[in-house]
Amino acid sequence: MTRKARALAVRPGIEAAVPDTAFVLAAGLGKGMRPLTASRPKPLVEVAGKALIDHVLDRLRSAGIGKVVVNAHYLADALEAHLKARATDFDVKISDERKQLLETGGGLVLAEHLIEADTFLVVNSDNYWIDGPADTLHLLASLWREGDMDALLLLVPQARAGNHRGQGDFHMKSDGRLVRREKGKVAPFVFTGIQIVSKRLLRDAPDGPFSPNILWDRAIAEGRCFGAVHQGLWFDVGNPSAIKATERALQNG
Repeated sequence: MTRKARALAVRPGIEAAVPDTAFVLAAGLGKGMRPLTASRPKPLVEVAGKALIDHVLDRLRSAGIGKVVVNAHYLADALEAHLKARATDFDVKISDERKQLLETGGGLVLAEHLIEADTFLVVNSDNYWIDGPADTLHLLASLWREGDMDALLLLVPQARAGNHRGQGDFHMKSDGRLVRREKGKVAPFVFTGIQIVSKRLLRDAPDGPFSPNILWDRAIAEGRCFGAVHQGLWFDVGNPSAIKATERALQNG
């Protein structure tokens, strides 16, 4: 499999080259995971005997991704030390947010200079997903259309959003374009924290900490924010009880 930093616009179901670089979000304070995060960052909390970030990195490695940028803030030294053990699998770079936690949007902007590719993956480190009939990251790559998209978000139907208690995030049009959930109403799809983005998404971004919603909303208004439906299972692992629920689900098949 080629590791050239590109994404192919091909028919769904046909293997496509996954972008060679992934930005892994790992800088959060992990307040919801207390007391487990009293002495370690959330990405190092274990699920099924393995650190959350290692579950993600193993998926990225299986997809052929060779370059990883990870942002770090809370207990950053521990995270950096852990990532050194993955140096044989990836070219790992740290986007240092020790001075200021920048949220997802600001974290993307800070890390942009470390990301050589114009198109790259963005993955939350507290995702746990199981592939469906197709490899999830290859499926996402097969749906990317460079000329039409600034962001392609992997979504999961509410019924397969393990541990999720929200009202959903998006509606999806027949052509894959996304529409926001209206306030006070329910939407059928939940964002998994996995997406392919172009650096076009980051143009004219604000300074400092900000939510990626600012960037998504502009892309939605321009018709350049799309969704893809995850075919397998997905678990939101945001607190200690979610760890237990996820492990029970895995044990029960």
